[in-house]
Amino acid sequence: MKTKLLIALSAVFLFLMPVSTFGESINLGTAADFVLFTTVGAVGNTGISQLTGNVGSNSGSSTGFGNVNGLMHSSDGATSQCSSDLLLAYNQLNSAVSTFSHAPLLGDGETLVAGVYAIAGNSTLDLNLTLDAKNDPNAVFIFQIGGTFSSNVNSSIVLVNGAKACNVFWKVEGLVSLASGTSMKGTVIANNAAITINSGATLEGRALSIVGAVNITNVLAYTPIGCGSPTLNGPKAPELATTANYALFTSQGTLTNSGISNIKGDVGSNIGLTTGFDALTVNGTIHPIPDNSTAQCSIDLLGVYSALNILAYDIELLYPAQFGNNLVLTPHTYILKGSTVLTDSLYLDAQGNADAVFVIQITGAFATGTHAKVLLINGAQAKNVYWKVDGAVSVNDYSELCGTIICNNGAVQLNNGTTINGRVLTTNGGFATTAITVVNPLDIQTGLNSTDINTSNAISITPNPFRSYATITINDASKINNYNLKIYNTLGMLVINTNVTEQSMALKTGNLQSGIYFYRVTENNKTVQSGKLISQQ
Repeated sequence: MKTKLLIALSAVFLFLMPVSTFGESINLGTAADFVLFTTVGAVGNTGISQLTGNVGSNSGSSTGFGNVNGLMHSSDGATSQCSSDLLLAYNQLNSAVSTFSHAPLLGDGETLVAGVYAIAGNSTLDLNLTLDAKNDPNAVFIFQIGGTFSSNVNSSIVLVNGAKACNVFWKVEGLVSLASGTSMKGTVIANNAAITINSGATLEGRALSIVGAVNITNVLAYTPIGCGSPTLNGPKAPELATTANYALFTSQGTLTNSGISNIKGDVGSNIGLTTGFDALTVNGTIHPIPDNSTAQCSIDLLGVYSALNILAYDIELLYPAQFGNNLVLTPHTYILKGSTVLTDSLYLDAQGNADAVFVIQITGAFATGTHAKVLLINGAQAKNVYWKVDGAVSVNDYSELCGTIICNNGAVQLNNGTTINGRVLTTNGGFATTAITVVNPLDIQTGLNSTDINTSNAISITPNPFRSYATITINDASKINNYNLKIYNTLGMLVINTNVTEQSMALKTGNLQSGIYFYRVTENNKTVQSGKLISQQ
Protein backbone atom coordinates (compact mmCIF):
# COMPACT_ATOMS: atom_id res chain seq x y z
CA MET A 1 0.00 0.00 0.00
CA LYS A 2 2.82 2.39 0.93
CA THR A 3 4.61 1.55 -2.31
CA LYS A 4 1.52 2.32 -4.41
CA LEU A 5 1.03 5.57 -2.55
CA LEU A 6 4.67 6.52 -3.13
CA ILE A 7 4.37 5.79 -6.85
CA ALA A 8 1.18 7.84 -7.08
CA LEU A 9 2.73 10.76 -5.25
CA SER A 10 5.81 10.58 -7.46
CA ALA A 11 3.66 10.66 -10.59
CA VAL A 12 1.78 13.71 -9.29
CA PHE A 13 5.07 15.40 -8.41
CA LEU A 14 6.50 14.81 -11.89
CA PHE A 15 3.32 16.07 -13.49
CA LEU A 16 3.41 19.28 -11.46
CA MET A 17 7.11 20.00 -12.06
CA PRO A 18 7.84 22.91 -14.42
CA VAL A 19 8.45 21.62 -17.90
CA SER A 20 11.81 23.40 -18.18
CA THR A 21 13.31 21.29 -15.39
CA PHE A 22 13.08 18.21 -17.62
CA GLY A 23 15.46 19.80 -20.10
CA GLU A 24 18.58 20.33 -18.04
CA SER A 25 21.35 22.44 -19.51
CA ILE A 26 23.57 20.49 -21.91
CA ASN A 27 27.32 20.83 -21.42
CA LEU A 28 28.93 21.12 -24.86
CA GLY A 29 32.44 21.72 -23.54
CA THR A 30 34.79 22.92 -26.27
CA ALA A 31 32.24 21.90 -28.92
CA ALA A 32 30.46 25.15 -28.02
CA ASP A 33 33.25 27.04 -29.80
CA PHE A 34 32.58 25.34 -33.15
CA VAL A 35 29.91 26.43 -35.58
CA LEU A 36 30.70 23.51 -37.96
CA PHE A 37 32.44 20.30 -36.93
CA THR A 38 32.65 16.60 -37.59
CA THR A 39 34.62 13.96 -35.74
CA VAL A 40 35.04 11.87 -38.88
CA GLY A 41 34.46 13.30 -42.34
CA ALA A 42 35.07 16.33 -44.51
CA VAL A 43 33.81 19.85 -43.88
CA GLY A 44 33.12 21.83 -47.04
CA ASN A 45 31.72 25.12 -48.29
CA THR A 46 30.47 26.32 -51.68
CA GLY A 47 30.08 30.00 -52.48
CA ILE A 48 30.41 32.81 -49.95
CA SER A 49 29.21 31.87 -46.47
CA GLN A 50 29.40 34.06 -43.36
CA LEU A 51 30.51 32.03 -40.34
CA THR A 52 31.16 33.02 -36.74
CA GLY A 53 32.74 30.23 -34.71
CA ASN A 54 35.42 27.62 -35.24
CA VAL A 55 35.31 25.19 -38.16
CA GLY A 56 37.02 21.83 -38.36
CA SER A 57 37.24 18.06 -38.58
CA ASN A 58 39.12 15.62 -36.40
CA SER A 59 39.59 13.25 -39.33
CA GLY A 60 38.99 14.85 -42.71
CA SER A 61 39.61 17.90 -44.87
CA SER A 62 38.15 21.40 -44.70
CA THR A 63 37.75 22.93 -48.16
CA GLY A 64 36.15 25.87 -49.91
CA PHE A 65 36.03 28.26 -46.98
CA GLY A 66 36.88 31.93 -47.32
CA ASN A 67 37.52 34.17 -44.33
CA VAL A 68 35.90 32.75 -41.21
CA ASN A 69 35.26 34.69 -38.00
CA GLY A 70 36.81 31.88 -36.02
CA LEU A 71 39.64 29.36 -36.14
CA MET A 72 40.09 26.63 -38.76
CA HIS A 73 41.14 23.33 -37.19
CA SER A 74 42.17 20.06 -38.77
CA SER A 75 43.10 16.96 -36.78
CA ASP A 76 44.75 18.83 -33.94
CA GLY A 77 44.43 19.07 -30.17
CA ALA A 78 41.33 21.27 -30.43
CA THR A 79 39.49 18.83 -32.70
CA SER A 80 40.47 15.88 -30.53
CA GLN A 81 39.02 17.57 -27.46
CA CYS A 82 35.94 18.66 -29.39
CA SER A 83 35.35 15.06 -30.48
CA SER A 84 35.38 13.89 -26.87
CA ASP A 85 33.14 16.73 -25.69
CA LEU A 86 30.73 16.21 -28.57
CA LEU A 87 30.28 12.55 -27.70
CA LEU A 88 29.57 13.45 -24.06
CA ALA A 89 26.98 16.02 -25.17
CA TYR A 90 25.37 13.50 -27.51
CA ASN A 91 25.12 10.93 -24.72
CA GLN A 92 23.54 13.52 -22.44
CA LEU A 93 20.96 14.39 -25.08
CA ASN A 94 20.35 10.76 -25.91
CA SER A 95 19.71 9.82 -22.28
CA ALA A 96 17.42 12.76 -21.51
CA VAL A 97 14.01 11.47 -20.43
CA SER A 98 11.37 12.58 -22.92
CA THR A 99 8.47 14.62 -21.64
CA PHE A 100 6.51 14.66 -24.89
CA SER A 101 6.06 12.44 -27.91
CA HIS A 102 5.67 14.30 -31.18
CA ALA A 103 4.50 13.44 -34.66
CA PRO A 104 7.10 13.42 -37.46
CA LEU A 105 5.97 16.80 -38.83
CA LEU A 106 7.22 19.84 -36.92
CA GLY A 107 5.99 23.35 -37.53
CA ASP A 108 2.95 24.29 -39.60
CA GLY A 109 2.43 27.17 -37.18
CA GLU A 110 2.54 25.17 -33.95
CA THR A 111 3.96 26.47 -30.66
CA LEU A 112 5.89 24.26 -28.25
CA VAL A 113 6.90 24.89 -24.65
CA ALA A 114 10.17 23.78 -23.06
CA GLY A 115 10.74 20.07 -22.72
CA VAL A 116 12.24 16.96 -24.27
CA TYR A 117 10.43 15.94 -27.47
CA ALA A 118 10.80 12.39 -28.80
CA ILE A 119 10.14 11.67 -32.49
CA ALA A 120 10.40 7.99 -33.32
CA GLY A 121 11.53 8.19 -36.96
CA ASN A 122 12.25 10.70 -39.70
CA SER A 123 11.13 14.29 -39.11
CA THR A 124 10.49 17.37 -41.25
CA LEU A 125 10.23 21.05 -40.35
CA ASP A 126 7.60 22.92 -42.35
CA LEU A 127 6.64 26.60 -42.22
CA ASN A 128 7.04 28.01 -38.68
CA LEU A 129 7.77 26.25 -35.41
CA THR A 130 7.56 28.61 -32.42
CA LEU A 131 9.44 27.76 -29.23
CA ASP A 132 7.93 29.58 -26.25
CA ALA A 133 10.06 29.88 -23.09
CA LYS A 134 7.19 31.37 -21.07
CA ASN A 135 9.63 34.06 -19.85
CA ASP A 136 11.90 31.45 -18.28
CA PRO A 137 15.49 32.41 -19.26
CA ASN A 138 16.65 28.86 -18.49
CA ALA A 139 14.03 27.05 -20.55
CA VAL A 140 15.61 24.20 -22.52
CA PHE A 141 14.19 22.57 -25.66
CA ILE A 142 15.51 19.15 -26.70
CA PHE A 143 14.39 17.29 -29.81
CA GLN A 144 15.32 13.59 -29.99
CA ILE A 145 14.80 12.52 -33.59
CA GLY A 146 15.11 8.81 -34.26
CA GLY A 147 15.79 9.18 -37.99
CA THR A 148 16.61 11.85 -40.54
CA PHE A 149 15.76 15.52 -40.11
CA SER A 150 14.96 17.86 -43.00
CA SER A 151 13.36 21.24 -43.52
CA ASN A 152 11.22 22.60 -46.30
CA VAL A 153 12.13 25.78 -48.17
CA ASN A 154 11.82 28.95 -46.05
CA SER A 155 10.78 27.09 -42.94
CA SER A 156 11.71 28.70 -39.65
CA ILE A 157 12.29 28.19 -35.94
CA VAL A 158 10.92 31.21 -34.08
CA LEU A 159 11.98 31.93 -30.49
CA VAL A 160 9.58 33.86 -28.26
CA ASN A 161 9.17 34.94 -24.64
CA GLY A 162 12.82 34.59 -23.71
CA ALA A 163 13.67 31.42 -25.63
CA LYS A 164 17.35 31.31 -26.58
CA ALA A 165 19.06 29.48 -29.40
CA CYS A 166 21.80 28.42 -26.97
CA ASN A 167 19.14 26.41 -25.07
CA VAL A 168 17.80 24.55 -28.11
CA PHE A 169 19.24 21.13 -29.04
CA TRP A 170 18.53 18.71 -31.87
CA LYS A 171 19.80 15.11 -31.56
CA VAL A 172 19.36 13.42 -34.92
CA GLU A 173 19.99 9.74 -35.74
CA GLY A 174 20.35 10.29 -39.46
CA LEU A 175 21.00 12.76 -42.26
CA VAL A 176 20.31 16.44 -41.58
CA SER A 177 19.29 18.50 -44.61
CA LEU A 178 18.24 22.14 -44.25
CA ALA A 179 16.60 23.57 -47.37
CA SER A 180 17.19 26.96 -48.92
CA GLY A 181 15.93 29.89 -46.87
CA THR A 182 15.57 27.88 -43.65
CA SER A 183 15.97 29.89 -40.44
CA MET A 184 17.30 27.33 -37.98
CA LYS A 185 17.93 27.82 -34.25
CA GLY A 186 19.90 25.63 -31.88
CA THR A 187 22.72 23.10 -31.75
CA VAL A 188 22.23 20.26 -34.25
CA ILE A 189 24.09 17.01 -33.51
CA ALA A 190 23.92 14.29 -36.14
CA ASN A 191 24.91 10.79 -35.06
CA ASN A 192 26.74 8.81 -37.76
CA ALA A 193 25.30 10.92 -40.57
CA ALA A 194 26.04 13.92 -42.76
CA ILE A 195 24.74 17.49 -42.43
CA THR A 196 23.85 19.62 -45.47
CA ILE A 197 22.79 23.28 -45.24
CA ASN A 198 21.62 24.80 -48.51
CA SER A 199 21.85 28.27 -50.01
CA GLY A 200 20.27 31.17 -48.16
CA ALA A 201 19.76 29.28 -44.90
CA THR A 202 20.55 30.87 -41.53
CA LEU A 203 21.76 28.92 -38.52
CA GLU A 204 21.92 30.54 -35.09
CA GLY A 205 23.58 27.63 -33.37
CA ARG A 206 25.92 24.85 -34.46
CA ALA A 207 26.02 21.97 -36.96
CA LEU A 208 28.03 19.08 -35.45
CA SER A 209 28.36 15.50 -36.67
CA ILE A 210 29.84 12.54 -34.83
CA VAL A 211 30.55 10.71 -38.09
CA GLY A 212 29.60 12.31 -41.39
CA ALA A 213 30.46 15.13 -43.78
CA VAL A 214 29.26 18.67 -43.12
CA ASN A 215 28.60 20.75 -46.25
CA ILE A 216 27.17 24.25 -46.61
CA THR A 217 26.38 26.59 -49.50
CA ASN A 218 26.06 30.39 -49.14
CA VAL A 219 24.82 30.34 -45.55
CA LEU A 220 24.89 32.65 -42.54
CA ALA A 221 25.79 30.61 -39.46
CA TYR A 222 26.98 31.78 -36.06
CA THR A 223 27.38 30.38 -32.57
CA PRO A 224 24.68 31.73 -30.24
CA ILE A 225 25.39 34.07 -27.37
CA GLY A 226 24.03 33.64 -23.84
CA CYS A 227 23.87 30.55 -21.61
CA GLY A 228 27.21 31.39 -20.05
CA SER A 229 29.03 32.35 -23.23
CA PRO A 230 31.60 35.09 -22.54
CA THR A 231 30.91 38.74 -23.28
CA LEU A 232 33.33 39.81 -25.99
CA ASN A 233 35.21 42.94 -24.99
CA GLY A 234 38.04 42.69 -27.50
CA PRO A 235 41.59 43.81 -26.71
CA LYS A 236 42.62 46.82 -24.67
CA ALA A 237 42.46 50.01 -26.72
CA PRO A 238 45.75 51.89 -27.17
CA GLU A 239 46.33 55.28 -25.56
CA LEU A 240 46.05 57.77 -28.41
CA ALA A 241 47.50 60.77 -26.53
CA THR A 242 47.77 63.78 -28.89
CA THR A 243 47.03 61.67 -31.98
CA ALA A 244 43.41 61.71 -30.83
CA ASN A 245 43.15 65.33 -31.98
CA TYR A 246 44.11 64.61 -35.58
CA ALA A 247 41.88 63.46 -38.40
CA LEU A 248 44.70 63.29 -40.98
CA PHE A 249 48.43 63.20 -40.20
CA THR A 250 51.80 62.07 -41.49
CA SER A 251 54.98 62.11 -39.46
CA GLN A 252 57.10 62.48 -42.59
CA GLY A 253 55.83 63.53 -46.00
CA THR A 254 53.59 66.09 -47.64
CA LEU A 255 49.87 66.21 -46.91
CA THR A 256 47.92 67.55 -49.87
CA ASN A 257 44.24 67.96 -50.65
CA SER A 258 42.35 68.69 -53.85
CA GLY A 259 38.68 69.47 -54.16
CA ILE A 260 36.36 70.32 -51.28
CA SER A 261 37.03 68.11 -48.26
CA ASN A 262 35.06 68.37 -45.04
CA ILE A 263 37.19 67.49 -42.04
CA LYS A 264 36.44 67.32 -38.32
CA GLY A 265 39.78 67.24 -36.50
CA ASP A 266 43.30 68.55 -37.01
CA VAL A 267 45.37 67.99 -40.16
CA GLY A 268 49.13 68.23 -40.50
CA SER A 269 52.60 66.83 -41.18
CA ASN A 270 55.67 66.85 -38.96
CA ILE A 271 58.15 66.81 -41.84
CA GLY A 272 56.59 68.36 -44.91
CA LEU A 273 53.99 70.91 -45.93
CA THR A 274 50.22 70.64 -45.56
CA THR A 275 48.39 72.22 -48.48
CA GLY A 276 45.01 72.44 -50.20
CA PHE A 277 42.77 72.43 -47.09
CA ASP A 278 40.24 75.21 -46.56
CA ALA A 279 39.72 76.57 -43.05
CA LEU A 280 36.02 76.95 -43.88
CA THR A 281 35.62 73.20 -44.31
CA VAL A 282 38.05 72.02 -41.63
CA ASN A 283 36.59 71.97 -38.11
CA GLY A 284 39.97 71.78 -36.44
CA THR A 285 43.48 73.15 -36.73
CA ILE A 286 45.33 73.12 -40.02
CA HIS A 287 49.08 72.84 -39.42
CA PRO A 288 50.58 74.15 -42.69
CA ILE A 289 54.14 73.62 -41.46
CA PRO A 290 55.60 71.45 -38.69
CA ASP A 291 55.20 72.81 -35.16
CA ASN A 292 55.19 71.63 -31.55
CA SER A 293 51.83 69.90 -31.98
CA THR A 294 52.95 67.87 -35.00
CA ALA A 295 56.22 67.00 -33.26
CA GLN A 296 54.38 65.57 -30.26
CA CYS A 297 51.86 63.79 -32.48
CA SER A 298 54.74 62.15 -34.34
CA ILE A 299 56.14 60.81 -31.08
CA ASP A 300 52.77 59.65 -29.81
CA LEU A 301 51.94 57.99 -33.13
CA LEU A 302 54.90 55.65 -32.76
CA GLY A 303 53.58 54.69 -29.34
CA VAL A 304 50.12 53.93 -30.73
CA TYR A 305 51.57 51.88 -33.58
CA SER A 306 53.78 49.96 -31.17
CA ALA A 307 50.83 49.16 -28.87
CA LEU A 308 48.80 47.81 -31.79
CA ASN A 309 51.76 45.95 -33.27
CA ILE A 310 52.52 43.93 -30.14
CA LEU A 311 48.94 42.79 -29.59
CA ALA A 312 48.61 39.02 -29.90
CA TYR A 313 45.94 38.20 -32.45
CA ASP A 314 42.97 35.94 -31.71
CA ILE A 315 41.90 35.10 -35.24
CA GLU A 316 43.75 34.95 -38.54
CA LEU A 317 41.68 35.80 -41.60
CA LEU A 318 43.29 33.47 -44.11
CA TYR A 319 42.38 35.18 -47.38
CA PRO A 320 43.48 38.86 -47.35
CA ALA A 321 42.59 39.36 -51.02
CA GLN A 322 38.97 38.35 -50.24
CA PHE A 323 38.45 40.64 -47.26
CA GLY A 324 34.90 41.96 -46.93
CA ASN A 325 32.23 40.27 -49.04
CA ASN A 326 29.72 40.80 -46.18
CA LEU A 327 32.02 39.25 -43.59
CA VAL A 328 30.84 39.78 -39.99
CA LEU A 329 33.50 40.30 -37.31
CA THR A 330 33.06 40.41 -33.55
CA PRO A 331 35.29 42.08 -30.89
CA HIS A 332 38.72 40.47 -31.32
CA THR A 333 42.22 41.17 -32.59
CA TYR A 334 42.41 39.96 -36.19
CA ILE A 335 45.38 39.55 -38.48
CA LEU A 336 45.65 39.38 -42.26
CA LYS A 337 49.12 38.25 -43.32
CA GLY A 338 49.54 39.93 -46.67
CA SER A 339 48.30 42.74 -48.88
CA THR A 340 44.60 43.15 -48.20
CA VAL A 341 41.72 44.33 -50.38
CA LEU A 342 38.36 45.27 -48.88
CA THR A 343 35.52 44.49 -51.28
CA ASP A 344 31.82 45.13 -50.78
CA SER A 345 30.93 45.34 -47.05
CA LEU A 346 32.52 44.44 -43.73
CA TYR A 347 30.30 44.36 -40.62
CA LEU A 348 31.68 44.99 -37.14
CA ASP A 349 29.25 43.49 -34.63
CA ALA A 350 29.68 44.54 -30.97
CA GLN A 351 26.92 42.12 -29.86
CA GLY A 352 25.34 44.89 -27.78
CA ASN A 353 28.58 45.85 -25.99
CA ALA A 354 29.17 49.54 -26.77
CA ASP A 355 32.65 49.41 -25.19
CA ALA A 356 33.85 46.48 -27.32
CA VAL A 357 37.14 47.02 -29.15
CA PHE A 358 38.12 45.74 -32.61
CA VAL A 359 41.72 45.63 -33.85
CA ILE A 360 42.59 44.60 -37.41
CA GLN A 361 46.29 44.04 -38.11
CA ILE A 362 47.36 43.99 -41.77
CA THR A 363 50.93 42.94 -42.55
CA GLY A 364 51.00 44.49 -46.00
CA ALA A 365 49.32 47.17 -48.06
CA PHE A 366 45.62 47.92 -47.64
CA ALA A 367 43.28 48.90 -50.46
CA THR A 368 39.53 49.05 -51.03
CA GLY A 369 37.29 48.59 -54.01
CA THR A 370 34.92 51.33 -55.14
CA HIS A 371 31.98 51.79 -52.75
CA ALA A 372 33.50 49.45 -50.15
CA LYS A 373 31.98 49.89 -46.69
CA VAL A 374 32.74 49.17 -43.07
CA LEU A 375 29.45 49.10 -41.17
CA LEU A 376 29.02 49.28 -37.40
CA ILE A 377 26.19 47.19 -35.95
CA ASN A 378 24.78 46.18 -32.58
CA GLY A 379 26.51 48.89 -30.56
CA ALA A 380 29.89 49.07 -32.31
CA GLN A 381 31.51 52.52 -32.18
CA ALA A 382 34.08 54.03 -34.52
CA LYS A 383 36.17 55.25 -31.59
CA ASN A 384 36.73 51.60 -30.59
CA VAL A 385 37.97 50.38 -33.97
CA TYR A 386 41.68 50.30 -34.85
CA TRP A 387 43.54 49.32 -38.00
CA LYS A 388 47.30 48.69 -38.08
CA VAL A 389 48.62 48.61 -41.64
CA ASP A 390 52.24 47.78 -42.49
CA GLY A 391 52.24 49.29 -45.95
CA ALA A 392 50.49 51.80 -48.16
CA VAL A 393 46.81 52.64 -47.82
CA SER A 394 44.68 53.31 -50.92
CA VAL A 395 40.97 53.95 -50.41
CA ASN A 396 38.99 53.90 -53.62
CA ASP A 397 36.18 56.24 -54.65
CA TYR A 398 33.09 56.52 -52.42
CA SER A 399 34.29 54.04 -49.85
CA GLU A 400 33.18 54.35 -46.23
CA LEU A 401 35.56 53.31 -43.46
CA CYS A 402 35.31 53.40 -39.67
CA GLY A 403 38.01 53.56 -37.04
CA THR A 404 41.54 54.85 -36.50
CA ILE A 405 43.84 53.70 -39.30
CA ILE A 406 47.53 53.65 -38.39
CA CYS A 407 49.74 53.22 -41.43
CA ASN A 408 53.40 52.32 -40.86
CA ASN A 409 55.93 53.46 -43.47
CA GLY A 410 53.43 53.75 -46.28
CA ALA A 411 51.84 56.41 -48.41
CA VAL A 412 48.13 57.17 -48.06
CA GLN A 413 45.68 57.96 -50.87
CA LEU A 414 42.05 58.78 -50.00
CA ASN A 415 40.17 59.14 -53.26
CA ASN A 416 37.09 61.05 -54.37
CA GLY A 417 34.02 60.75 -52.16
CA THR A 418 35.72 58.72 -49.42
CA THR A 419 34.12 58.94 -45.97
CA ILE A 420 36.14 58.19 -42.84
CA ASN A 421 34.45 57.96 -39.47
CA GLY A 422 37.70 58.03 -37.54
CA ARG A 423 41.29 59.02 -38.34
CA VAL A 424 44.02 58.16 -40.85
CA LEU A 425 47.61 58.58 -39.64
CA THR A 426 50.92 57.41 -41.10
CA THR A 427 54.37 57.20 -39.54
CA ASN A 428 56.14 57.89 -42.83
CA GLY A 429 54.76 58.58 -46.28
CA GLY A 430 53.10 61.09 -48.55
CA PHE A 431 49.42 61.71 -47.95
CA ALA A 432 46.96 62.81 -50.66
CA THR A 433 43.20 63.35 -50.39
CA THR A 434 40.55 64.29 -52.91
CA ALA A 435 37.11 65.64 -51.91
CA ILE A 436 36.68 63.48 -48.82
CA THR A 437 34.75 63.61 -45.55
CA VAL A 438 36.43 62.75 -42.25
CA VAL A 439 34.89 62.91 -38.79
CA ASN A 440 37.29 62.44 -35.87
CA PRO A 441 35.31 60.53 -33.18
CA LEU A 442 37.02 62.40 -30.31
CA ASP A 443 34.51 63.31 -27.59
CA ILE A 444 31.51 62.20 -29.65
CA GLN A 445 29.71 58.92 -29.20
CA THR A 446 28.81 57.90 -32.70
CA GLY A 447 30.09 60.27 -35.39
CA LEU A 448 28.55 59.68 -38.78
CA ASN A 449 26.87 56.46 -37.69
CA SER A 450 24.65 57.86 -34.95
CA THR A 451 21.92 55.42 -35.92
CA ASP A 452 24.21 52.51 -35.08
CA ILE A 453 23.90 53.12 -31.33
CA ASN A 454 20.61 52.76 -29.54
CA THR A 455 19.40 55.85 -27.72
CA SER A 456 18.24 53.46 -25.00
CA ASN A 457 17.95 49.75 -24.47
CA ALA A 458 14.23 49.29 -24.84
CA ILE A 459 14.32 46.35 -27.26
CA SER A 460 16.75 44.07 -29.03
CA ILE A 461 16.44 42.86 -32.61
CA THR A 462 18.30 39.67 -33.48
CA PRO A 463 19.96 38.45 -35.54
CA ASN A 464 21.53 41.51 -37.15
CA PRO A 465 22.34 41.00 -40.02
CA PHE A 466 19.16 38.99 -40.64
CA ARG A 467 17.59 37.05 -43.46
CA SER A 468 14.00 35.84 -43.51
CA TYR A 469 13.14 36.46 -39.85
CA ALA A 470 14.24 38.63 -36.94
CA THR A 471 13.16 38.45 -33.31
CA ILE A 472 12.09 41.55 -31.39
CA THR A 473 12.55 41.27 -27.63
CA ILE A 474 11.23 43.84 -25.13
CA ASN A 475 13.48 44.19 -22.11
CA ASP A 476 10.69 45.50 -19.86
CA ALA A 477 7.60 43.28 -20.03
CA SER A 478 5.41 46.15 -18.79
CA LYS A 479 5.96 47.85 -22.16
CA ILE A 480 4.22 45.12 -24.16
CA ASN A 481 1.67 46.78 -26.48
CA ASN A 482 3.21 50.20 -25.75
CA TYR A 483 5.92 50.14 -28.41
CA ASN A 484 5.60 50.71 -32.12
CA LEU A 485 8.39 49.65 -34.51
CA LYS A 486 8.96 51.31 -37.88
CA ILE A 487 11.63 50.22 -40.35
CA TYR A 488 12.77 52.47 -43.21
CA ASN A 489 14.96 51.85 -46.23
CA THR A 490 17.85 54.17 -47.13
CA LEU A 491 15.49 56.34 -49.20
CA GLY A 492 13.41 57.02 -46.11
CA MET A 493 10.47 54.89 -47.27
CA LEU A 494 8.54 53.06 -44.54
CA VAL A 495 8.78 49.33 -45.24
CA ILE A 496 7.56 47.81 -41.95
CA ASN A 497 5.19 49.29 -39.36
CA THR A 498 4.12 47.08 -36.47
CA ASN A 499 3.14 47.22 -32.84
CA VAL A 500 5.19 45.06 -30.47
CA THR A 501 2.53 42.87 -28.86
CA GLU A 502 4.69 40.19 -27.19
CA GLN A 503 7.81 40.28 -25.07
CA SER A 504 9.54 38.21 -27.75
CA MET A 505 7.96 38.52 -31.17
CA ALA A 506 8.95 37.11 -34.55
CA LEU A 507 9.13 39.60 -37.41
CA LYS A 508 9.00 38.29 -40.97
CA THR A 509 11.64 40.12 -43.00
CA GLY A 510 11.94 37.94 -46.07
CA ASN A 511 10.27 40.61 -48.23
CA LEU A 512 13.10 43.08 -47.56
CA GLN A 513 15.83 43.19 -50.17
CA SER A 514 19.48 42.97 -49.17
CA GLY A 515 20.79 46.25 -47.82
CA ILE A 516 20.80 48.71 -44.96
CA TYR A 517 17.66 49.71 -43.07
CA PHE A 518 16.97 52.05 -40.18
CA TYR A 519 14.47 51.43 -37.41
CA ARG A 520 12.74 53.57 -34.83
CA VAL A 521 10.87 52.45 -31.72
CA THR A 522 8.30 54.87 -30.34
CA GLU A 523 6.07 55.05 -27.28
CA ASN A 524 3.22 57.57 -27.37
CA ASN A 525 4.81 59.04 -30.53
CA LYS A 526 8.09 59.66 -28.66
CA THR A 527 11.25 57.93 -29.91
CA VAL A 528 12.74 55.61 -27.31
CA GLN A 529 15.27 53.81 -29.53
CA SER A 530 16.68 53.91 -33.04
CA GLY A 531 19.30 51.96 -34.90
CA LYS A 532 20.55 50.28 -38.05
CA LEU A 533 19.58 46.86 -39.43
CA ILE A 534 21.20 44.81 -42.17
CA SER A 535 19.28 42.50 -44.49
CA GLN A 536 21.21 39.69 -46.21
CA GLN A 537 18.68 37.95 -48.44
